Amino acid sequence: MIDTNISFNDMCGVLETMVQKLYGEDTKIRLRPKYFHFVEPGVNGEVTCFLCHGQGCKLCKQTGWLEIFGAGMVHPNVLKAGKVDPNKYQGFAFGFGLTRLVMLKYNIDDVRLLQSGDLRFLNQF
Repeated sequence: MIDTNISFNDMCGVLETMVQKLYGEDTKIRLRPKYFHFVEPGVNGEVTCFLCHGQGCKLCKQTGWLEIFGAGMVHPNVLKAGKVDPNKYQGFAFGFGLTRLVMLKYNIDDVRLLQSGDLRFLNQF
């Protein structure tokens, strides 16, 4: 998203709304600093574990959180490269891992099942 007066808070609001629409109103979001090319600041996005609801289990390695996306504010040099004036425009970008989204949506506790090629597993969907 690129526009005038876009802030980190706007990014947080969009991400929180999207996660809650996908996984339910009870889903919490946590952002931790992370370096990603082309954004500054960058963050790792985590949501409460669907299996233990944030209590800690084998899937989330006892943390209560699952990392599912990366995000950040678009770096001014990226805007310049796109012939966008960074003094007037700001923006944010994010990316979700498809397998993590599917895992959370369908309560799959082992990501390897998605790539196993086992038709018995895949035919459930």
